[in-house]
Amino acid sequence: MKDLQVSREKELKEISDKIERANLAYHSGDDPIMTDGDYDALRRKLLELEALHPDLADPNSPSGKIGAAPSDKFSKIRHSQRMMSLANAFSREDVEDFISFCEKEVGVAGLTFTSEPKIDGLSLSLRYEGGVLVQAATRGDGEIGEDVTANARTIKTIPAHIEGAPEVLEVRGEVYMSHDVFRDINERLSQSGEKTYSNPRNAAAGALRQLDAEATRSRPLDFFAYSWGEVSESIGTSQDQCVDALRRFGFQVNDWMAACSTTDELLKQYDAIMQARSSLGYDIDGVVYKVNDLAAQDELGFRSTTPRWAIAHKFPAEKAWTRLRAIEIQVGRTGALSPVARLDPITVGGVVVSNATLHNEDYIAGRGARGGIIRGGRDIREGDWVEVYRAGDVIPKISDVDLEKRPSSAIPYEFPTNCPVCGSPALRKGSDAVSRCTGGMTCHAQAKERIAHAVSKDALDVVGFGASVVEELYEKGWIREVSDIFYLEQRYGSEAEERLQDLDGWGAKSATALFSAISYARSQPLHRALYTFGIPNVGRSVSKLFAAKFGSWETLRETALQASDRESSAWTELVDIEGVGEVIADAFATALSSETEALDRLIAALEIQAAKTSIATQSPVYGKTVVFTGTLTKMGRSEAKEAAEALGAKVSGSVSKKTDYLVAGEKAGSKAKKAEDLGVRVVTEDEWITLCQSSLSEE
Repeated sequence: MKDLQVSREKELKEISDKIERANLAYHSGDDPIMTDGDYDALRRKLLELEALHPDLADPNSPSGKIGAAPSDKFSKIRHSQRMMSLANAFSREDVEDFISFCEKEVGVAGLTFTSEPKIDGLSLSLRYEGGVLVQAATRGDGEIGEDVTANARTIKTIPAHIEGAPEVLEVRGEVYMSHDVFRDINERLSQSGEKTYSNPRNAAAGALRQLDAEATRSRPLDFFAYSWGEVSESIGTSQDQCVDALRRFGFQVNDWMAACSTTDELLKQYDAIMQARSSLGYDIDGVVYKVNDLAAQDELGFRSTTPRWAIAHKFPAEKAWTRLRAIEIQVGRTGALSPVARLDPITVGGVVVSNATLHNEDYIAGRGARGGIIRGGRDIREGDWVEVYRAGDVIPKISDVDLEKRPSSAIPYEFPTNCPVCGSPALRKGSDAVSRCTGGMTCHAQAKERIAHAVSKDALDVVGFGASVVEELYEKGWIREVSDIFYLEQRYGSEAEERLQDLDGWGAKSATALFSAISYARSQPLHRALYTFGIPNVGRSVSKLFAAKFGSWETLRETALQASDRESSAWTELVDIEGVGEVIADAFATALSSETEALDRLIAALEIQAAKTSIATQSPVYGKTVVFTGTLTKMGRSEAKEAAEALGAKVSGSVSKKTDYLVAGEKAGSKAKKAEDLGVRVVTEDEWITLCQSSLSEE
């Protein structure tokens, strides 16, 4: 077992080193050392290995670089509104669920949706002021992108000047390279003995990121506009109206965009686009569906990283058949028992696959997330001949079983009722889809993974404290919980570094560096500290939401304790935070009102910095609950929310008896009627602005 672990660690390190060298060559040296296809395959392999063996993952792994991280060779631009990603759909059922969710949340049956090809290119945001293009930025990590303004001006389908647009208009879309241009460029590169590009998307990214704008001009790119960011005034009340406005302003928009009213219409359009895929002249990898009405989009809002009102219906994944040799159970930091399929290696989508996720107990048994039958009720057994597919996900999945090739010795898989690591009972609670070990920190698997999570890059970011270090120090009994890492020097005094130096692979320099990193990690901003706790469903983005809302650890903890009473105002306050909801609020409140001893020891070891807040404590709207609905024409939804919170108001996403004001924009919809029925004061956008201005003048 030890030899196998060493082998996996070695493989992870080798792959990480290759990716780091490739990143350096591509982003800094503009001299790729491998094709885009090879790079993608290598990166997917790393992500797969880290997902299957989280205990071995290094917190400084290149897999932690989200999206297209801004390159140091370009100056940076912070997006005025975050550039989000899209959730994915892969089946008719997924699309139906999406439509049903949207209609239920808005309270309107028969919503209209737009559908359009999902361009396989590079996301770009263009900012126009007074009709003049003033800056262009890549998506980057969603918050900060690369300044590629000079290069964007060389793209013929990006107008330098536009007429009739608002004073401020951010146009968002996709930069891409046509198949004809791609072939011409690769032919030129081949004839000159230079390395060719593996696909048009990689070629487009390389062209847009040239330091010399003339080099970009020599590799003709195109741009499809499909969305917008900050606007100083409305350009329409629906998705298709706004896209038509972008067309009038001189942007190229996709002619395949269409409005659909039913699932059948959306899927018919999906099929038509997929059939036309090879003749479009540019790459696409699916179809995007969006709620057409902008007021409904506003009501649906956003999750932490994706809009609730849009989804990408991906094209079918590549599939392959192989033998399932074994089903193994892994235990995560939250105690979740995750079944993993060990397969005879098979190539799927250019990647060699030897492991696949089996999701949970129900999936193995042939039951879906809502209790329905999947795969015709066929269960999955060790020894089965199974179909493996990749659908844009990190870890491959098993989609089907060939019963004709099932060995006579194959028996139904019995999901364990006890943790395979510590032996504690494994229970499923309520609607939870997974069984969880009840051993808590007494379970070595959970304890080690919680520590590895805590020292990772996005949490405490203790440089040099990788998964292998966690494993080693845990096995030696030096650490048992996160707080222990801060007391190593206190516990062992001047011998602490010497003890570490005595371990294989350590020296004076590395030991000193680690203790220095631990000392530096004591001081953390509130959102990082919260993410460090490893609360289920509370990721980086949600941690930032909580930090911005509550400001200090004391306020945040007190709110969580009060919210353990689901009838309390604290619970309502949590649920009403946009991007949170009941599932996240429940996990948050439960985690911070239990396991207090271990949590208190960690809190005592940290120096948690309060988040910066600026709240007016004296104003007519201080302490009032406000709901915004409909399309606001004089300020954006996020701007209105920030202004309200700055005056001490609480912004909620739903109307109730506790609502004090409903600010109704154009096409207010069902929330306005509900407010009237409940006797809630309904004000127009102008009335709300006047109220806010009077609040400011009184300050």
